[in-house]
Amino acid sequence: MDHVHLSVSMPSKLSISNFMGYLKGKSTLMIYERHPNLQSKWGKAFWARGYYVETIGNVTESAIKKYIEEQSDESRERE
Repeated sequence: MDHVHLSVSMPSKLSISNFMGYLKGKSTLMIYERHPNLQSKWGKAFWARGYYVETIGNVTESAIKKYIEEQSDESRERE
């Protein structure tokens, strides 16, 4: 797997860049804690520098969930 799809609900007053920095930093620490061997392979560069964000507008939460699940299914089929 080379990327992750997430659906996140957050207050509009929260900065997306701050949230992504926290998410990437905290998740890296948790992953390395559970899988120390990965730290020697990836070091501080576990995640890519960038990210893609899109607001969902009038799309329902269930439609977003379905899209993410279908992406996971396609990824598994390619493996």
